Amino acid sequence: MAEITKDTTIGDILNIKPEAAPALLEIGMHCLGCPSAQMETLGEAAAVHGVDIDELLAKMNSI
Repeated sequence: MAEITKDTTIGDILNIKPEAAPALLEIGMHCLGCPSAQMETLGEAAAVHGVDIDELLAKMNSI
């Protein structure tokens, strides 16, 4: 399976690892299905939600 990076879009993460949805909801991404969230990168989401990108990457890649 491909490694998730800060440039991976939320849409791609949900396609690759649908089981990652709860972790994204935990950081405040409550609109995972809306078009803008689907095109947002993990790095952008971390910045918007005030989450450390390295911690979020580790969590996404461990799921």
